[in-house]
Amino acid sequence: MDRRPRRYHSSSSSSSSSSSSRGSRSPSSAGKLQHGAVSDVPPIVGTCTLMCPEAERAQRERLGDLAPFERVNANPALSSPSIAVKKFCRTMTSKQVEPSDVRPPPVLEETLDYLLKLFDSRDYPFEVVHEFLFDRTRSIRQDLSMQCIVGEKAIHMYQKMVKFHIISLHKLRGCSSQNTSPMHHLNMEQLAKTLTSLFNLYDANRHSNSTYENEAEFCSFYVLLHLGSHSQPMGDSLSWWLSHVPSSLIKSKEMQFSRKILRYFRMGNYKRFLSTVSAEASYLQYCIIEPYIDEVRILAVSCINSCGYKLHPYPLSHLSKILIMEESDLESFLKSCGLQICTGEGHNMLLSKQTTFCHPKDGSQNYRFWGMEQFKS
Repeated sequence: MDRRPRRYHSSSSSSSSSSSSRGSRSPSSAGKLQHGAVSDVPPIVGTCTLMCPEAERAQRERLGDLAPFERVNANPALSSPSIAVKKFCRTMTSKQVEPSDVRPPPVLEETLDYLLKLFDSRDYPFEVVHEFLFDRTRSIRQDLSMQCIVGEKAIHMYQKMVKFHIISLHKLRGCSSQNTSPMHHLNMEQLAKTLTSLFNLYDANRHSNSTYENEAEFCSFYVLLHLGSHSQPMGDSLSWWLSHVPSSLIKSKEMQFSRKILRYFRMGNYKRFLSTVSAEASYLQYCIIEPYIDEVRILAVSCINSCGYKLHPYPLSHLSKILIMEESDLESFLKSCGLQICTGEGHNMLLSKQTTFCHPKDGSQNYRFWGMEQFKS
């Protein structure tokens, strides 16, 4: 079976004692790694050496059921082993499948790497790219589940798939299509499930107070997914979840950052929230935080408008620094909030105590965040 992932041991004795008693961080235990169901059927040992079993490829060619990426010369009825990728099958179980239909870990790794190379493809709109990768990565998780693969290879693959879903949050927000809302919802749903499985893999392989390379980063993603008034992505309360996280992870810079961001958001401390995101967020962390940036900006403008002195307009040059946005974007943003801008001494100013303030009717336009160029994967 796979080699164990690299572990890091904390010197804290308290971490060791809490680790032995904490159990799994989610309701699913090691025997429920993928879908929360324990099966008595022995795991399959996959023997398929291709990205897509030959029988499936032939059937989908006959039915014309080929994704754009799987077509030879754009022919919807012709594919090849080098581009066809096994589809996710909702009704497939270990009892119904043959070993020749299941891909072993090395083939799954190659398939995932192939799929992720398509992630930045400009041959098709991102909605098309995402739909293909979304389905085919679910199929990879399904094959891992049926074979009960829980070692290093599985952990690395799950980490890559979590990152795919997180980056998709950002890319889907940038799509011009009006039909991405269902895709965004499904992407969030599968992100939560994939992250749950990753945490269960960590716990299933954990010994004493060990932690895994990059585990703190993935824990920070889970905390950030709780931004928003009703966000509880995996069913458990965040406080309960945090009580089961090793202390060495709690003390990591990634977790300290995510907990600060969550605290500032809930307190309404817009200045600390925006400045901390600008100074400390990684690209992946920013992809999760991004939907809340303009929400915090709206709060900031509301506070400044209601609390400022009517005879002392607020300079836009100063406000743009607080909101981490270009002044030209700021003018448009303020107008969408129903606020007027005046000019004084050669500078644009925001008048205070305006009674016309309102939340943008169609939501925010996803205004740029200063320093966006630093957020690159």
